[in-house]
Amino acid sequence: MKAKFATFVIMLVFWVVMSGMFDAFHFSLGVICCLLVAYFSSDLLFPAPAQPWLRELIGMFAYFPWLLWQIILANFQVAYLILHPQMLEKIDPHLFRFTSKLTRPIAKVAMAQSITLTPGTITVNIHEDQFAVYALTREAAESLPGEMEQRIAKALELER
Repeated sequence: MKAKFATFVIMLVFWVVMSGMFDAFHFSLGVICCLLVAYFSSDLLFPAPAQPWLRELIGMFAYFPWLLWQIILANFQVAYLILHPQMLEKIDPHLFRFTSKLTRPIAKVAMAQSITLTPGTITVNIHEDQFAVYALTREAAESLPGEMEQRIAKALELER
């Protein structure tokens, strides 16, 4: 029950921040959707009652500001590339693979979503420990998995 409630609270806070809709109709739809998501998928965020879900919750809230900062930086980098007069020479798109040290499925999903949320990179596939990522530049590709993987492991992996 705690996992469902925590999932509901996380989803509702995220929905309120992202939607910006505060009228009764939209807010009630948001609450209903968050209740449904919490009911059907709380085990994805909190897989077992024995898990230290509070540590994971705190870890993810500590991770989100860093991720937001990385998204902002990547936005500026992509904007610079697009506006640069020699854009075609600066862009070096390619697909690359890397092996992750993450073991839990929720950590792998968080990593894939974080990569995709960061402009200039898209997670194409995850197969076991292999991530396939499309990157707009070589610098973006070389930065992965890097600090992002370390921060996700610190927030979501059971062993530190």
